[in-house]
Amino acid sequence: MKRLLLLPLACLSLIATAQKKADKKTATSLQAHINYLASDKLEGRRTGTAGEKLAAAYISAQMKQAGITPGEGNDYLQEFTVREGKEAGPGTKLTINNKQFTSKQFTPLPFSANKSASGEVLPGVNEPDNVWMLDVKELEGMESPHADAAAVYLAAAKEAEKNKAKGVIFFNGKETQGAVAKWLSSQHTALNIPVLWAGAEASKVLADQNANDFQISMAVDLQQTKRTGTNVIGYINNNAPTTIIIGAHYDHLGYGEDENSLGAGEKAIHNGADDNASGTAALLELGRQLKASKNKKSNYLLIAFSGEELGLFGSKYYTQNHTLDFKKVNFMINMDMVGRLDNNKGLQIGGIGTSPSWGSILKASLPKELKVTYDSSGTGPSDHTSFYRSDLPVLFLFTGTHSDYHKPTDDADKINIDGEVQIVKLVYDIIENSTKQDKLMFTKTKEMQMGTSPRFSVTLGIMPDYTFSGGGVRADGVSEGKPAKKAGLQAGDVIVQLGNSKIADLEAYMAALATFKAGDKTTVKVKRGATEKTFDITF
Repeated sequence: MKRLLLLPLACLSLIATAQKKADKKTATSLQAHINYLASDKLEGRRTGTAGEKLAAAYISAQMKQAGITPGEGNDYLQEFTVREGKEAGPGTKLTINNKQFTSKQFTPLPFSANKSASGEVLPGVNEPDNVWMLDVKELEGMESPHADAAAVYLAAAKEAEKNKAKGVIFFNGKETQGAVAKWLSSQHTALNIPVLWAGAEASKVLADQNANDFQISMAVDLQQTKRTGTNVIGYINNNAPTTIIIGAHYDHLGYGEDENSLGAGEKAIHNGADDNASGTAALLELGRQLKASKNKKSNYLLIAFSGEELGLFGSKYYTQNHTLDFKKVNFMINMDMVGRLDNNKGLQIGGIGTSPSWGSILKASLPKELKVTYDSSGTGPSDHTSFYRSDLPVLFLFTGTHSDYHKPTDDADKINIDGEVQIVKLVYDIIENSTKQDKLMFTKTKEMQMGTSPRFSVTLGIMPDYTFSGGGVRADGVSEGKPAKKAGLQAGDVIVQLGNSKIADLEAYMAALATFKAGDKTTVKVKRGATEKTFDITF
């Protein structure tokens, strides 16, 4: 009898030992992936850089090693255009009083001609057939809360050209150089004169009213650019009737060149260990485990997205250019920042309102000791949003923000590997339990809104298309019960004016929105196809 009792105990001991070995293997794999992806060698994996390409090569090699085949055609890599615009070429120069300024201290404006100009300029005097110095603080409209800065610069440059200026240099602007550089992605007809924006150091020189004169030499050499990103896509084909998509973005901030760093001081590599080497590592480890699994009830598409930090470019491109039959897709799981599991904060799971089945699946999958908070919305600032907009159920796993978020200090040694092992096991169990049910039904949810930051007291109720670059802000979605919906706006409308503010881009839209408060009434002008429509709005 005693021997019979010992047999189950021995089996349990063997199972526990096997699980410990499996967890150790998972932890070792996760750590290795994160150590490489978050190493200085990859220089922050900024979209379109050599570091991003190294990361893509690593991810595709790991997929191939695990026996995962390419997900689109014969290649793991799917390139997409982030944006097309201009950048300052090597011939762009600025010299003031024999001092040559570096390219980090000035920027050509997008409507500049590719020309040079020089002259002797008296402080405060702008004469025909000479270079004009324009103090931005004195430009009409620049202090208005409704002003579109680029439009004011353009108007002033046109006026200078009309009055026979040889070239224009703006100084004392309040924008950062990074913000001005982003204007180069917008389309403008070039003027016939060179136009430069001067940064703080050059502005300080030009603002010296005690100077006798300024010897200025300027040249603009704008060159066309095309910035591309790369998704990495793998497929596990089990010849099943449905497919589950698992995703994580692998791009990060590089040295902070896109002005999205929260770090202070000098430019430094942003390794992005948690954001999102952690999610990418989990994706690779899940791919290895699912490939080895005996459960063949689903196919699996694994996607490592790029362009997420710039506005969900990679995931949106995939959802608009896929060859997979989305009618046979069961759901999508997105992992973004899953490397800092904390017992006090626990795990955040978004998207549970996108299918009525999520409740029972999660109940069967979640360990009792894991603290979890939920959000029903299918949208948010990560790649699951693109799939929700394709009418697919989604889940979004996230262990929360921290003091290293978008800073150079988000390094591999701060990852909670044991916590991430728990996340991988949870996602695996969610997938396993989902196969015990029929294909999940999709349901619409509330939308996560812009305008929740303290600087906003109202929201229009749209989900912007972050990848749109055609001028204005395109509404990817319009929320029920919000001002935009009540007024008659539709998904696909491009907002070109809000109140008195012209809307050139998302930044201008946010600035305009911040000027209103609850109860205010105004108008919004949109382009709907080839026509313009104006709607009355009450916030």
